[in-house]
Amino acid sequence: MKMLKGIFKKKENGEHGRFYKLKYGIQPSLFLLPFLIVYTLFFIFPILYGLVISFYDWSLFDSSQNTYVGFSNYIKILFDSDSIYHKYFWEGLTNTLIFVVVSVPLLVVIPFVIAILLDIQPKGYKLFRIILFMPTVFSISAVMLIWKWQFYDNGGFINSIMEAIGIPPIPWLTAQPWTWIAIVIITIWWTMGTNMVILGAGLKNIDKTLYEAASIDGANYFQTLRYITIPALVPQMILVLITTTLASFNIYGQPEMLTGGGPQQSTMVLMMRIRGLALGQNSNPGVATAMAICLGLIMISISLLQAKYIRRGGA
Repeated sequence: MKMLKGIFKKKENGEHGRFYKLKYGIQPSLFLLPFLIVYTLFFIFPILYGLVISFYDWSLFDSSQNTYVGFSNYIKILFDSDSIYHKYFWEGLTNTLIFVVVSVPLLVVIPFVIAILLDIQPKGYKLFRIILFMPTVFSISAVMLIWKWQFYDNGGFINSIMEAIGIPPIPWLTAQPWTWIAIVIITIWWTMGTNMVILGAGLKNIDKTLYEAASIDGANYFQTLRYITIPALVPQMILVLITTTLASFNIYGQPEMLTGGGPQQSTMVLMMRIRGLALGQNSNPGVATAMAICLGLIMISISLLQAKYIRRGGA
């Protein structure tokens, strides 16, 4: 109630008694209006429109051919084992989950360790921070062009170095698990800078007197890490874990530009299938949007579980 009274202010009126009106008027809301318009047009509306499309046998070229099919598209991808879309969805989701399970822990732990090391402020730590953050400003196209040359099986920089020191070359782009390892390495190099900065900012906000008190009580480094640092970083951990998980589920550019989904469709992630069905030669936008909706629900569910688990652990 106190917060509400702070928003509204009281005004006396002899005939009508007391009433309340907005303390700041409608001006603050007007400043939000451009954002709300853009957000509605480019986020809310596409989601709702895509949800509608998922219930249709949809044609991109002739709207008169659009036919309402109810939950048929969802049944095809989720339960109909005879449908090619069922195979596309589950194979794409499995490949996506492989990347998520491997990459997300590394994209949380490695930036966390780097942030702790830089928080000690060793000599030249500002330069290291800039160098580690710099790849995040590169586009996916530039990143993949740089790294694809590094990972070429024949004549690639990494294999050339390995051969020079007597190590047999590795088929980075033509055999598993090396292809996934290459994709994960590229993703870590490209994206870990953002998580490093977020966790580093969280470390700066921890009260240093807590460490002094723990030191007086005889706590060692790992005890202060477990009972002071990690609990204090729970909000940043939640943000990093959820955003990293969502980004990993949306993986597309790395396998598309590095392997094209190969070898033998083993890196054909779900976003590549969705894009192919939505805009490819044999397009089926209804099925593609149904896949996208299912992927979105999976991402939301996992994010909520992650937030709940971390908050419980930090409580």
